[in-house]
Amino acid sequence: MPLQIPDPVLGSWTKGFPAHAAGLALSEVPAAGLHLSDLVTPVLTVHESALAHNEETVFGWARAQGVLLAPHGKTTMAPALWQRLLDAGAWGISVATPWQAEVAVQAGVRTVLIANAVADAAAAARLGALLAADAGLRILCWADSVATVQILATALADAPRPLDVLVELGGDGGRTGARTVDEGERIAAAISAAPGLRLAGVTGYEGPFGPDRSDSSVAAVDAYLGTLVALHSRLTYPDGIRPVLSAGGSAFPDRAAAMLAPHGDGADVVLRSGAFQIHDDGFYSRMSPFGPLTGTERLRSAMHAWSRVVSQPEPGLALLDAGRRDVPFDIDLPTPQSVEGAITALNDQHAFLALADDASVAPGDVVRLGLSHPCTAFDKWRVVAIIDDPDAADPRVIGAVATCF
Repeated sequence: MPLQIPDPVLGSWTKGFPAHAAGLALSEVPAAGLHLSDLVTPVLTVHESALAHNEETVFGWARAQGVLLAPHGKTTMAPALWQRLLDAGAWGISVATPWQAEVAVQAGVRTVLIANAVADAAAAARLGALLAADAGLRILCWADSVATVQILATALADAPRPLDVLVELGGDGGRTGARTVDEGERIAAAISAAPGLRLAGVTGYEGPFGPDRSDSSVAAVDAYLGTLVALHSRLTYPDGIRPVLSAGGSAFPDRAAAMLAPHGDGADVVLRSGAFQIHDDGFYSRMSPFGPLTGTERLRSAMHAWSRVVSQPEPGLALLDAGRRDVPFDIDLPTPQSVEGAITALNDQHAFLALADDASVAPGDVVRLGLSHPCTAFDKWRVVAIIDDPDAADPRVIGAVATCF
């Protein structure tokens, strides 16, 4: 089903786009004849062929593994990019908050998985209203305590359609989630006893248990995923529902598939990775198993930032015009790709580029930056340009997508 894709008119609010593009609707950008050199630095771009490669690689792998994908829409919050995922066969779209869920519903997403507990009674009541207004809509959320179930149950006591709720299981040292399988059973019982709720499965997030791809981290992730299976096997689900067994999957999709897919006969095994579509040149390039570990091609970073040298105040140092308001910095600093050197620090609007001994730049030069962590790249941009080839002398702008942060 086609989504409602935002089609705003470009103007001065559109960071990175030139003044002469003002007045263009977003849908008119592909025919506007723009090139990267027309854009105003700093600017974030995504690369069409890398998007397509990543989507084809991961969806093909998932089909072969017998798992479903509900990619995390909060990565980009861009309905145009969600549409690509749904067209590729996504089971649904994951989000992190009730507000993001409403954005997805209004865009036309038919299955929305809120990968979080909903502890706001007003938000829960709103989810009930959305379900009541559309018989074809499915919304699922999580609960990791009986107290959360009670909030949901009170808000939805008179709902004409029940809200699907998954028991979230965590573990010591994890993030949210019930800490034991026994506790998970108690939460499931509370969901089953609430008239406005429906027990719909088991879920969790394995990321905190494996900070890297070492053998010990993989073993810890597998052990945690085993607890999800154990809880799922203990539960009795209502008639007429196919339960969901779900894990995160951005850094450990291979382990999530290996541990959960064997239980797919009685459940929809759903992975929620959102990073694969964009990928990166930092954290996920180190963590992703795609390549030799999965027997697939490696994923490619589909995002770059382009930043201009604005100052060279001393030998070996250049200041760029991209800062914390433009590029992600929560995991890794950006990496210069068109000149040898390293970004050593970011201010709000500047990047400090320490040049290699044999490297040189001059004020006005544009530097391509590799980025780490797509989730904190897109939230800084209301419109992102799509280019054809980042390695071209002057890449063509072949489209643009609007974000809904």
